[in-house]
Amino acid sequence: MNKRVVITGLGVVAPNGVGLNAFTHAIKNGISGIKHDAELERLQFSCQIAGKPEISNELSLNYFSELELRNFNSSGILYGVIAGMDAWKDAGLTVEQNKNPDWDSGTIFGSGTSGIDKFRESIYKIDDFQTRRLGSSAVAQTMNSGVSAYLGGKLGLGNQVSTNSSACTTGTESIMMAFERIKSGHANRILAGSTSDSGPYIWGGFDAMRVCTFKHNNSPEQGSRPMSATASGFVPGSGAGALVIEELETALARGARIYAEILGGNINSGGQRGLGTMTAPNPVAVQKCIIDAVASSGIHSNDIDVINGHLTATSKDSLEIQNWSEALKRKGDNFPYINSLKSMVGHCLSGAGSIESVASVLQVHHGFIFPNINCTDVHPEISSIIDEARIPQKLVANDIQILAKASFGFGDVNGCVIFRKFNQ
Repeated sequence: MNKRVVITGLGVVAPNGVGLNAFTHAIKNGISGIKHDAELERLQFSCQIAGKPEISNELSLNYFSELELRNFNSSGILYGVIAGMDAWKDAGLTVEQNKNPDWDSGTIFGSGTSGIDKFRESIYKIDDFQTRRLGSSAVAQTMNSGVSAYLGGKLGLGNQVSTNSSACTTGTESIMMAFERIKSGHANRILAGSTSDSGPYIWGGFDAMRVCTFKHNNSPEQGSRPMSATASGFVPGSGAGALVIEELETALARGARIYAEILGGNINSGGQRGLGTMTAPNPVAVQKCIIDAVASSGIHSNDIDVINGHLTATSKDSLEIQNWSEALKRKGDNFPYINSLKSMVGHCLSGAGSIESVASVLQVHHGFIFPNINCTDVHPEISSIIDEARIPQKLVANDIQILAKASFGFGDVNGCVIFRKFNQ
């Protein structure tokens, strides 16, 4: 089968905006969601700033009952359920209280580490001989598939309901997995996305690795500096993004709004061979991932208008630009426009690929390129490859036809997806 696959719903919980309207306004206007984190300072982290979504208890009650929220402290599941249910509603879909599940709809919703605060609480209770006080929701909050299990139950999904996990590539991978399942005719629609917990127990390991910036504790909004000569490491972040991915005929039959079409993509690994390691990408694999994604989409590399990169504000940014340039055989002023959402939200880890994909689809649908903030001083290794004008500092109105989104994760894993403006 060779079905066309489109995006009919979007949901997002990001450090600079919860909900599509707030998020769209923030990325258009270069509004940062990175703030000083008092808990990180108390714990004497080197990096004491972070991107963390603001979720009130009142908002949570729109998605969970008071009973469900009792002893509930899994921020990743909370973010994922909000983003996922918002995307479902945005797609014009309803939650039916039928006896049977919706056999044609499922979810592939990724996560990194789930319920880390609940794990910590459980460990203390077990060590204090209070196992029976863990509560009945401890398992659901700490199992890696907790987010997809919650969404599957709340939406009554009867198709594939599962959680994938591939470090920073998780969200992009979930989109590609959903795309393949629909294209092969095994589902009509899949709620794809990913989420990441907040807090020191998630971010501590990265702080210990010295890959997070420590130079902007007194100027949080300036801390995340992708492609900048003064970049000094990434800012930890969290949140969730969700996309309703649907077979075109089904979407048209129900009169759904279509944000964009997914043309194709690719997932691969560098096998930690060559220059690839647990933490460094194998350039051969990265370039192959991009080349194969373009080929699978039936387009030419010159057709790409915009790249929404991985670009974490580390020393690997220059290498990523070089990989894009060599894979697409484009450089200088012929290079596509390129931007990094991480300049505004930090690195949302397992939630990054899906949050950034929501931003990518919004750009295609509404015809704009959001600015790269904190990048007035482009790194010389990058400016030697591409024209600085291709790294917009301000909002650019642009009738984007094709956008490439990629993620590159720990473990030397890569994902690239190609979005196109929908044309029936």
